[in-house]
Amino acid sequence: MQDALLGFGDALSPDTIAFVLIGVLLGYVIGVLPGLNRPAALAIAIPLSYYMSPVSAVGFLIGIAKASGAGGATTAVLINVPGEPNAAVTCLDGYPLARSGKARQALQTALYGSVIGDVVGTLALILLALPLARFALKIGPVEMTALMMLALTFIAALSGSSLLRGLIAGIFGMLVATIGLDIESGTPRMTFDQVDLMDGVPLLAVTVGMLALTEMVIQAEELLGRRGSDPTPVVTSGKDDRFGWPEFRHVLPTFLRSSLVGTVIGIIPGLGPSVASFASYGIAKRFARPGERYGEGELKGVAAAETADNAVVPASFIPLFALGLPGSVSAAILIAALTIHGVVPGPRLFEEHARLVYGIYGTMLVAAVLMLIVGRVGLVAFAQLTRVPAIIIIPVVVMLCVVGSYLESRSLFAVQVMIGFAVLGYLMHRFDYSRVTFLIGFVIGPQFELSLRQALIITDRDPAALLSHPIALAILATALIGGLLSMRARDRAPTTGDIT
Repeated sequence: MQDALLGFGDALSPDTIAFVLIGVLLGYVIGVLPGLNRPAALAIAIPLSYYMSPVSAVGFLIGIAKASGAGGATTAVLINVPGEPNAAVTCLDGYPLARSGKARQALQTALYGSVIGDVVGTLALILLALPLARFALKIGPVEMTALMMLALTFIAALSGSSLLRGLIAGIFGMLVATIGLDIESGTPRMTFDQVDLMDGVPLLAVTVGMLALTEMVIQAEELLGRRGSDPTPVVTSGKDDRFGWPEFRHVLPTFLRSSLVGTVIGIIPGLGPSVASFASYGIAKRFARPGERYGEGELKGVAAAETADNAVVPASFIPLFALGLPGSVSAAILIAALTIHGVVPGPRLFEEHARLVYGIYGTMLVAAVLMLIVGRVGLVAFAQLTRVPAIIIIPVVVMLCVVGSYLESRSLFAVQVMIGFAVLGYLMHRFDYSRVTFLIGFVIGPQFELSLRQALIITDRDPAALLSHPIALAILATALIGGLLSMRARDRAPTTGDIT
């Protein structure tokens, strides 16, 4: 109880609230600007958190993650351009509403849905993370190794068009994570006589290069091949374009149902906001009443997509806090931020940093309130940001990538690593190898190696010893079945895009 009071007190301190507010403002701006997305924004923002306290740093990044998702609905509604795959669902009803003179109504629906979904996902995190962490403390290295294999299989299956290529990307990420000194013997591994690699490949350089800089290269390539002018945003202020109590009551059941859908999907590693948006929209259509025309300008369609999308972000932190497993790119990037401040996510997080955990809970609730206020007050102002051309955005983001990578170690080596992984990320994009799975494999690599070594010692390297670990066998069987079902499903239906 004392840790909870102290943690929430830290979250309500003026400094922390100020940093969360800055994060929310940046998140909205990044979400609205065409070409930027949530993972790239988080990767760029990590260096800015160096000199903050742990609570303020995490709160700052959480503010960006939450608000960028809410801000992304602006481009989907006003110019029919989804900044992320999950925002494509918002376009289905948001843009027709804007064209019919109800842009403000659609934007407010998206805002309220984002806040409600976020709050429900945060409450689920607060209620479920600690019991799950206590359960995780009772399982051994064999079970933990199997659990990480299950998570990586799910993520690989759902973040690209091929399970095999996804697994190759994830395993390659784990291989890159082994560069540096051996955790037991201290022997250099794959350092190629580079002193800078003795401590391993810099996590921030990999993250910024693989996500942010690669994304800018992809956006520049699309910009050069794009023809015609950008769509002009639609903003209206007529009497029919308002969101009052009748409209709120009309979409409230959709808000609540989609919040639960997004929370459940967010807990499962590998699914992410894209799956949540499509699933929630499909469920909303199933419960459609006579007269509700989805795809032609239905408020419930916007509510379903945006509510589920934003419920995923806090819910995906449940396996991160409880098990140390990032279920999404946002969660993986948060690991980098916590590592900078000497905090290792996992079951012992609640024992070793209980005050920090409750402080993070508090900042998440503060971020939800600020997201509502900032989004409501700055609705029209943020809409004008859709007019900023990509030819201005791309050079600015590239500059931030270089500066951010340099600040980590104040050496050009980190910048070179960042550029190298940007090239690798672009090649992976071109040949359809999931950058998401690579990054998550890289993040969990050290923990997976440690658990695997301990599991080999416990079982004396005898596969038959797994018979005395039924939970591990069940997890491995689930991973195998899930992989086979995914391969079968991909033969019938296209992918919905990378998780974020």
